[in-house]
Amino acid sequence: MFFPEIKPDSGDIEYHFVRSSGPGGQNVNKVATAVQLRFDLVGTRALTETVKRRIFKLAGNRINARGILIIDARKYRAQERNKQDALDRLNALVLKASAREKKRVATKPTFQSKLKRLNGKRIQSLKKLNRRKAVSID
Repeated sequence: MFFPEIKPDSGDIEYHFVRSSGPGGQNVNKVATAVQLRFDLVGTRALTETVKRRIFKLAGNRINARGILIIDARKYRAQERNKQDALDRLNALVLKASAREKKRVATKPTFQSKLKRLNGKRIQSLKKLNRRKAVSID
């Protein structure tokens, strides 16, 4: 499933096919199976500004200076599967960025947890007290 506002065949997405690295013998030197999906994050009107800002945070160094998100897909030997993998990864990133962040609700430690912590401190203190040299009063 792809994010409804972004059409895979729209002008926001470009595909560049490059030769993949790794094993594969002669095939790897002849066929460009790896896919570089380029998504114009700054220029797209399919996403809200909030989602764009979140994608900028999530994607990190996968976004170049012109605001283009680059996703490399070279997991599979077939070009079409790599293309679909790149689209799926873009979709996952957009969905993650569009999910609403949960607000943290501040809580206080319970009475039992306070007692447990103090008891642990008391035990640790007794351990260290027993390690001291005995002082004789003469």
